[in-house]
Amino acid sequence: MTQLGRLERVELRDIWQTEAGDFTPWLAGEDNIQLLGESIGIDLEVEAQEKSVGPFRADILCKDTANDHWVLVENQLERTDHTHMGQLITYAAGLNTVTIVWVAAKFRDEHRAALDWLNEVTGEEIGFFGLEVELWRIGESNIAPKFNIVSKPNDWTKTVAKEARAAKEAALTPAKQLQQEYWMSFREHVEKQGATFNTTKAHPQHWMNISIGRSGFGLSAIASLWDSQSGSYDKHEVRAELSLYDENAKNYFAQLEEEKDAIERELGETLTWHNPENKKASRVFLQVTVDLHDQARWPEYHKWHVKKLDLLKKVFAPRVRVLQVVEE
Repeated sequence: MTQLGRLERVELRDIWQTEAGDFTPWLAGEDNIQLLGESIGIDLEVEAQEKSVGPFRADILCKDTANDHWVLVENQLERTDHTHMGQLITYAAGLNTVTIVWVAAKFRDEHRAALDWLNEVTGEEIGFFGLEVELWRIGESNIAPKFNIVSKPNDWTKTVAKEARAAKEAALTPAKQLQQEYWMSFREHVEKQGATFNTTKAHPQHWMNISIGRSGFGLSAIASLWDSQSGSYDKHEVRAELSLYDENAKNYFAQLEEEKDAIERELGETLTWHNPENKKASRVFLQVTVDLHDQARWPEYHKWHVKKLDLLKKVFAPRVRVLQVVEE
């Protein structure tokens, strides 16, 4: 019979003596903030610790690398309290588009209920997560952290409300409706089959943004009713691409292009390197001509997207992470 171990709970204060001096620096570490991000489905990049927001100092300020929106993390090694509750509301008021993540040892019922209520009454630009942190080990194994979500944004309710408002203003065109249905189908495919990336909401547009782990960069899945190869709407195309779009995009693009041969050997494919002089953004992509009206072939296109996006992430993510501005 297989011998199984027994989980043993470890007290937080046995590992982290103080919040500011021990827990916050640990949580802001690259691997640990990634673990927190995986728990809430957001790829996080730390921007600052102890950042001033109004009259208070937020523990950790991050960017959601998929859309560059702010994500503010407030942490406690004790039970939640009214002081931190008030600070979180102040942070939300000071940042227009923000996700608030409150990490604590234990949530009081009234604070859990308050976060649920805030997620119901605020617009989709603001979201609140509540997470309880635990430490566990088996025997003499390394101690492992675990984040348990106790409150999260009700995205479905907010999305329905937004779409209801949009429907009153204007009905979706057949093309927009097709695109939204395509991305809804794509999300279902990824949920069932898996991928190295997280999908975002399905919107009536020709793209879906996907995080690569650093703000100013992103992966994109494209499903366009315009085929760039033939220059015609008679054919369509799907693309998997890396986008560079911050103020240093041209500088970073030049550095990546210097590695073009090595990158394409690693990919096993020839990329299109698109760097228009009159635009700030640049992109590198793979493309194939398709027929998006043939919904029976959508699973085939979904598999193509997942395979190519996984490949681009594998090849470009480590390179993107270490890029620095090079003086010309």
